[in-house]
Amino acid sequence: MIESLLVANRGEIARRIIRTAKRLGIRAIAVYSEADADLPFVAEADEAVLIGPPNPAQSYRNAEAILAAAKSTGAQAIHPGYGFLSENAEFARTVESSGLIWVGPDADAITAMGDKINARNLMAAAGVPVAPGTTDPAADVDAAVTAAAEIGYPVMVKAAAGGGGMGMGVAVDEAALRTEYDKVRAFAERMFGDGSVLIERYFPRVRHVEVQILGLADGRVVALGERECSVQRRNQKLVEESPSPAVSPELRSRLLAAAVRAGEAVSYRNAGTVECLLDPETNEFFFLEMNTRLQVEHPVTEYVYGIDLVEEQLRVASGLAPTFDPDALTPSGHAIELRINAEDPKRFLPGPGVVRTWVEPTGEGVRVDSGYTEGNTVTPFYDSLLAKLIISGATRDEVLERAKAAVAAFQIEGPKNNVPFFAELLTNEEFLSGAYDTGIVSRMR
Repeated sequence: MIESLLVANRGEIARRIIRTAKRLGIRAIAVYSEADADLPFVAEADEAVLIGPPNPAQSYRNAEAILAAAKSTGAQAIHPGYGFLSENAEFARTVESSGLIWVGPDADAITAMGDKINARNLMAAAGVPVAPGTTDPAADVDAAVTAAAEIGYPVMVKAAAGGGGMGMGVAVDEAALRTEYDKVRAFAERMFGDGSVLIERYFPRVRHVEVQILGLADGRVVALGERECSVQRRNQKLVEESPSPAVSPELRSRLLAAAVRAGEAVSYRNAGTVECLLDPETNEFFFLEMNTRLQVEHPVTEYVYGIDLVEEQLRVASGLAPTFDPDALTPSGHAIELRINAEDPKRFLPGPGVVRTWVEPTGEGVRVDSGYTEGNTVTPFYDSLLAKLIISGATRDEVLERAKAAVAAFQIEGPKNNVPFFAELLTNEEFLSGAYDTGIVSRMR
């Protein structure tokens, strides 16, 4: 097993990785920016290194500073968490060429799945269903118009190098497509350094369902169930649950088998997620993208399968067998995660500030993975995620009741936060029925 681990991230995910590392007797090393010096993850690490000012480009995305911290502390491995450098193939390659262990898939897999068009074509060749769309970037707006005419409106205009719900637009006709194409291309060039644009069929009513995969050290790829991720604002997730209330045993079998094929197509190792769109009318699903890292919502899978995914990541990176029997995976119960963000609960606009009050809920089946505590300052430099409220239980109904009580007990004063939104969601009949789709938040607003 790895003996020392540098966590190249911040906030709740750094804290969560550090927790597992210390439980396993692994020396946990944190890196932090000047803005994060007082956050809990810094104090909880065995060692912490200041790597730069608040700007992520000068700290958490500064590969040279992170590698220098690893060298100065004698770290044996680097865990990137999610975001920042986690899906940066060049960084992964540099980590390994420096003689360190990269806790994630290899650079070739990251590269293969990082380009949405290349990923679509790979998945189609592997027999994974893909939505109708372009097999090459739309070179210009006229090419996009021609492609959309063949695909049929409405279409999704998507940055080929994008991710996390960023770089997307919907066009219902040619005029809208011409506008969206220019917007997405400009955004993609600015944010990702790659203006390539993909045109896909857009499904007005759809569910977002994903499968957790794990590529084992012996070369096998296993699927650890699915997660429902359809409660979203601006194409970004707010709630995840497992198992999905929309997935029947027959559909689950097809979905998980396709996800395993997706992983095998790129010789995948370590944790990853195959994201799909599900048509609730036909039960057809289509490959959306693969996230080559640990997901924010991984705790719901941990509860349903009774494993620690970070531990499994570390075991794969160490060349060790998993803690579970890959031939006897048995899910049990239900789990839901609510993303507690520093944003107003109506328009979901960021609301940083000093945390004056922070009281976390407790009780059976309640877990809080938090990045902040009382007295900390939520700055505007990073993602708005404050904490993840994870609720588990024997049934979905039991989990929903526990979630209502936990949300009522969660007290945050200072930064704006979306706890009131979850109180509203947990009384919404559409959500409670389980028959919701990605439009549920817009219908609530």
